[in-house]
Amino acid sequence: MENFNDELLNSSAPKLTFDPFPEEKKEAAVKKEETALKEEEPVFNESMLSLEERKMVDDFAAQIDIGNATLIMQYGAGAQKKIADFSEVALGNVRTKDLGEVGDLLTSVVRELRSFDAEEESKGIRGFFKKNTDRLATMKAKYDKAEVNVNKIVKTMEGHQIQLMKDSAMLDKMYEINKNYLKELTMYILAGKKKLQQLEQEELPKLMERSRRTGDMADAQAVNDFNAICNRFEKKLHDLELTRTISLQMAPQIRLIQNNDIQMAEKIQSTLVNTIPLWKSQMVLSLGIAHSGQAARAQREVTDMTNELLRKNASMLKSASVETAKEAERGIVDIETLKITNESLISTLDEVMKIQQEGRMKRQEAEIELGRIENDLKNKLLELRK
Repeated sequence: MENFNDELLNSSAPKLTFDPFPEEKKEAAVKKEETALKEEEPVFNESMLSLEERKMVDDFAAQIDIGNATLIMQYGAGAQKKIADFSEVALGNVRTKDLGEVGDLLTSVVRELRSFDAEEESKGIRGFFKKNTDRLATMKAKYDKAEVNVNKIVKTMEGHQIQLMKDSAMLDKMYEINKNYLKELTMYILAGKKKLQQLEQEELPKLMERSRRTGDMADAQAVNDFNAICNRFEKKLHDLELTRTISLQMAPQIRLIQNNDIQMAEKIQSTLVNTIPLWKSQMVLSLGIAHSGQAARAQREVTDMTNELLRKNASMLKSASVETAKEAERGIVDIETLKITNESLISTLDEVMKIQQEGRMKRQEAEIELGRIENDLKNKLLELRK
């Protein structure tokens, strides 16, 4: 659209001329910026012309000199050139239109939004606070990265949206210009057909009547030449009708391109005002939920650990209290110990008494034995004295 021909944009209402390439000042630019998107296809008849334009056609038809070969050759050539130049501009607009880039940007937005993965990580009691802190930090880092990339894409998309809307307004102008060219061609064709009809109904019969009346070879050749000229002029009008068909086809093509631009601009608008803000709000909610979840999990872990400590302390207190009570109720010396000690003492006394009795008996036996020994010794000594 940047290379759009200023001369095409500055085209005004249709006009008829025998000089298709005049060197004159450019007409005033078309000031209408926006028009309705209705696709009005001109009809090939005089009903589409105003009374002033119909009079212009009639006056122009009366001025057509069928005998001027140069005029016939250049008849409507200016309008044909305008259509040809206009077609080149429209084709250039189609070639340079890169709606695929806009589609790639929309795809990039989706990819960036999907890159934010707020999936919960597995957790355990050990390292709970570290794990959840790391997970939340990772979520924030992903959100910050995605937001930066999305903001860059948004700026580019806003630029594309502005350009698409400018292109749409320009296409409106192109549509109006094409409609003017079409009307101009139609006026050339109508004027030519009127002239051709007038020649065939008035001039040709006169020439043919003259040829029959005179029988002159020159008059017969004049009829033949007149038919040839009319035939060439008819072919010229047919060429103009072909050009007119091209102009007719341009109208829906322009609207098609314009509708594509508008649809892409609307898609970008929807992304900018709906998708992106919704994503950001959802990310804020996601982070808020993560914070709440982290706090709840932390509170649950603290509660669980507190309960566990209470249960352990209660168990330890019970054991210590029982042991203390048991020890407090015990005497200095256990009965069992006294019984064992007493039994051991009695056994010791019994053993001592037994040993003493045995010693006493042995001493008694020893005394008897000593008495016997002593007697034996006395007796032996007595025997020696004898």
